[in-house]
Amino acid sequence: MSASPTGSRRPSPSSRRAAERTGSRRAGLAAAGAPPWLRWALAAAVVVGLVVAVRWWTHRAAPVPDAPVAAEPGAPIVRGEIVASMPHDTSAFTQGLYVESSEPLTFVEGTGLEGRSELRHVDAASGRVLKRQKIADTDFGEGIARVGDRIYQITWQQGHAYVYAAATWAPLDTLRYTGEGWGLTTDGSALVMSDGTPDLVWRDPATFAETRRVRVMDGANAVGNLNELEWIDGEIWANVWGTDVIAVIDPASGTVRRFVDLAVLRPIQGNPRADVLNGIAYDPATKRLFVTGKLWGSLYEIRVPPAAAAPSASSPAAPAR
Repeated sequence: MSASPTGSRRPSPSSRRAAERTGSRRAGLAAAGAPPWLRWALAAAVVVGLVVAVRWWTHRAAPVPDAPVAAEPGAPIVRGEIVASMPHDTSAFTQGLYVESSEPLTFVEGTGLEGRSELRHVDAASGRVLKRQKIADTDFGEGIARVGDRIYQITWQQGHAYVYAAATWAPLDTLRYTGEGWGLTTDGSALVMSDGTPDLVWRDPATFAETRRVRVMDGANAVGNLNELEWIDGEIWANVWGTDVIAVIDPASGTVRRFVDLAVLRPIQGNPRADVLNGIAYDPATKRLFVTGKLWGSLYEIRVPPAAAAPSASSPAAPAR
C-alpha cells in the first residue's frame, strides 16, 4: 500500500465501520493517523457545533398551532327598563326621531313609505301631530337630524336629502348622494349617516359630501343593517334593523360597546300590525331617553343600566331588508 504525500495511511475497512457506527468524523481521522493539530481543531469544531445546536434548540420559535385563533368576545348585552309610555300614531312608519323641546315635551319624527313619507312635529303627551311637511310621493323617507338652524331628511333609494329651515320648515334645498339612506344623526357639527351596511359615514351639512367613514365592529364581526341613529353623550346609538336591539357605538373606532335589548317592548306596544323597533330620541337637558317603532301604538321612555355586569354575546342577526 502506497503512502500518501502526508505520510498518513488510508483508513482500514474496520476503522471506517467504527467511524460510521459512532458517527464521529474525529474517530475516522484518528484511526487514519491525522496530525495532532488537525485532530484538536476538528474536536473543537465538533464542540462548537454541539453548543450552537443546543442553543438553537432551546431558543427556537414556538410552533404555530393548527387551530384558528379564537375570535374576540362579543359586546355585552343589557336590557332596557320601561320608565313611562306615551301614545304614538299607529299610521307613522317611523324612520327618524329627535327631541324638539323638553317642556312641553315634543318630538320631530320622520316617516317612511312611498306616498306617506313626511316630517312631523309631535306632542308627546297626546301623540297629536302639530305640524307636518310631506315629501314627494315617489320618495321613501328615512332618517332625520337637525344641525343648527336646518333640518335634514334623507330618503331610502332616491338619493335625496331634503333641507328645511328649522324655525319654519320651509324647504331650502335638496342635496344629492349615492347609495341608500337609512339613519341620520349629528355630532353637533357634521351629519352621521347609515346606509344599511356596517359603515357609518360623516357628511358635510352644506354639501352632503362624505368627510369620514368608520366600520362598526362587534369584536371580529362587522355589524350591518344599522338603521335609525342618535348621538348620545359622545356615543352613537343605532337600531339594528330586523332585531329588537340597539347597538351603542364608539364613533372614533366603530367598536360596539354594548347592545341594548328591548324585546320587551314590541309585544306590549298596542298595535298588532306593528313593524320593528325604530326610532331613538335623547333629551340632553333632562337626560331622558325615548324609543318607538314603525306603526307602534306607544312611544316609551326607557332607562338603560350600565353594562359592567352584563354577559358577553355575539352581535344579533338580522334578515335582509
